[in-house]
Amino acid sequence: MTTNPFENADAEYLVLVNHENQHSLWPADIEVPDGWTAVHGAASRQACLDYVDTYWTDMRPASLIAETAAG
Repeated sequence: MTTNPFENADAEYLVLVNHENQHSLWPADIEVPDGWTAVHGAASRQACLDYVDTYWTDMRPASLIAETAAG
């Protein structure tokens, strides 16, 4: 039986961020897709979730945050 690599509690993950400052958990053994940058890991799933909880406090896209600040 194949397990979903995005839901494996025992796997190592990365935290990825895109140009909109959106965060994503990503299996460490899968190539990082274009447009995303690894900012944390490889680490346990829980450590990556903790990182996201700490550093992604405003879930709005960066462009919306900038637009709201401008006016």
